[in-house]
Amino acid sequence: MVQNAERRRDTTKDHLRLLARVARMYHEQHMRQPEIAATLNISQPRVSRLLKEAVERGLVRTVVTLPEGVHTELEEELQRRYGLRDAVVVDVEDFQDDVIPPLASAAAAYVGVTLTGGDVIGISSWSETLLAMVERMPQKNTQVADRVIQLVGGVGSPEAQVHATRLVARLANLTYAKPVFVPLPGVVATSTIRDALLQDPSIQDVQAQWRELTVVLVGIGSLEPSPLLLSSGNAVGQADQEELRALGAVGDVCLHFFDAQGKLVHSGFDQRVIGIDAQTFRAVERRVGVAGGLRKLSAIKAALSGGWVNVLVTDLPVARRLCGD
Repeated sequence: MVQNAERRRDTTKDHLRLLARVARMYHEQHMRQPEIAATLNISQPRVSRLLKEAVERGLVRTVVTLPEGVHTELEEELQRRYGLRDAVVVDVEDFQDDVIPPLASAAAAYVGVTLTGGDVIGISSWSETLLAMVERMPQKNTQVADRVIQLVGGVGSPEAQVHATRLVARLANLTYAKPVFVPLPGVVATSTIRDALLQDPSIQDVQAQWRELTVVLVGIGSLEPSPLLLSSGNAVGQADQEELRALGAVGDVCLHFFDAQGKLVHSGFDQRVIGIDAQTFRAVERRVGVAGGLRKLSAIKAALSGGWVNVLVTDLPVARRLCGD
């Protein structure tokens, strides 16, 4: 009775997208249910229920019928082209001026489905989309994560600290996890100051926990700082921007800048960032990037090409351009 009631209520595009994905994997790609469960980070009983529901909704006949607004084939092309674990493509036709709301909703649905228990989650401090994502996530019924760990320092202006603390604390509360904060600036004046701060026992404890991450949630930044970063007191200064641009930087993940091929750009700025190091970040098994808007196209493509993220949540125009349409 409860499952039937939930099914009647859940007609969102995110749920329909999941139904279509599971149905195609099972009926067209001939994947077994345990393999589907492992690929999508969901339980096998849930896979079985979704397959049954797909038949009941009429998605499965002799072929899978994709609901309007669901772009499973494009998602699969992104996976194939860039070697991704997963991709979510979102319609933003009604949000021409602001893609954050639909991206945040899709990311919230994806994260909500794929957290199945015991995860150690890392989350970037600077993303407006991630903040909107956690604001849209429902409270979980049981504990689905062990810890939620801040990935980049958050102390700049008071607004920056509030943002970072709010993001980590809310996601931890929603998943019944322990929040772990970075009680230091995200960017400092010199590399000497940064090296000294990294010797503090509190940040060394966080660094040790970064090596235990199972999933990270990050935005993908362009070279031009976002309004949020500009107001934080930790934005990339003009001189640093000029240096990074001269070195070929097009975007960043957790303030690690990379060029158009996704290769890490070594700069003076990089030596002043307090956050997870690039090697530790890239060793995390599941790296979820949430970003959209054609302004960020080159940064998103570079992040995919360089393997900075292996799960992408983006919008339809960006996905089409990424696939060469």
